[in-house]
Amino acid sequence: MEIDRKALKHNYKVLRGLIPKSVKYMSVVKSNAYGHGLIDFSLEMEKLGADWFGVDSIVEAIALREAGITKPILVLGYTLPEMLEKAIEHNVSIAVSTFELLDAIKIIKHSVFNNKSKIKVHIKVDTGMHRQGFLSSDMEKVTEKLKSLESKIEVEGLFTHFAGVKHPEFSHLTGKQLQSFKLWIKSFRDAGFSPLVHASASAGAFALGDAHFDMVRFGISQYGLWPSEEIKKDFGRKINLEPILEWKTLIGEIKNVPKGERVGYDFTEKLSRNSTIAICPIGYWHGYPRNLSSIGFVLVHSKRANSSAQIYNIRYIVYYGKCCIFYDFRI
Repeated sequence: MEIDRKALKHNYKVLRGLIPKSVKYMSVVKSNAYGHGLIDFSLEMEKLGADWFGVDSIVEAIALREAGITKPILVLGYTLPEMLEKAIEHNVSIAVSTFELLDAIKIIKHSVFNNKSKIKVHIKVDTGMHRQGFLSSDMEKVTEKLKSLESKIEVEGLFTHFAGVKHPEFSHLTGKQLQSFKLWIKSFRDAGFSPLVHASASAGAFALGDAHFDMVRFGISQYGLWPSEEIKKDFGRKINLEPILEWKTLIGEIKNVPKGERVGYDFTEKLSRNSTIAICPIGYWHGYPRNLSSIGFVLVHSKRANSSAQIYNIRYIVYYGKCCIFYDFRI
């Protein structure tokens, strides 16, 4: 895999330009930076100026701290109660979306904190996606619980996630989510909390300017991919995102196979003509999905291998093994 730093810098500037200067930029690097390499990618984003980092787990957060990342880190996924002390030790913020996790924080001994700050939490609320998050009916109980834990907890953030902002047909439901979230914001402020408020990910950054709040969580767009075809259609003419990753292999073998022969495990493909076949030493265990068998494509010398190519005409077949096979390979 190769990461294009120039393309990454370009995407960062484009996305930073979407939000006001007062709004913080969270670089979402969860799940090994979407496969782009957690450490190297995050170090590059810190150089570019990202304000926050969003990870999936305490394990990823600790890896960033040990790599020298000093910017604030938020664990967006579930944190095991036994990992709470690690969050305190490494100055990592955690998402809290259940009373069970609040109860786990409650029983942490005060001696664990020593001279360190309180455990920093971002309260995740469910405004309609019905994934993680407290429900609206929990609102009063949540603020009361947090006030009772003020000696151990710093309510650093309040956030939610939109379910369908990338699709215009769900705009009315997105509006309902936004109104619900604003009730949570008011409730927290009325209770005396001043959290960092965030709701939008990549799609919301493009399509929902009134929901940028204090921070935007940029994920897929910073890697150069659009969150949906609808968002690309609406904004792609004005904004150019550049994919930053290239995944490369080499051709290890070339052979001529006559018309009528079959290729691959389970004889996946039957050749309709005499063909030149290229074999590359890469397969599904490297991450190339089996469901691209017979329908995927590759680039050879920067040219897409499809049926209209004049110089290169390579159609992908898959094998269910350690090698991939191209047929109708022409040079």
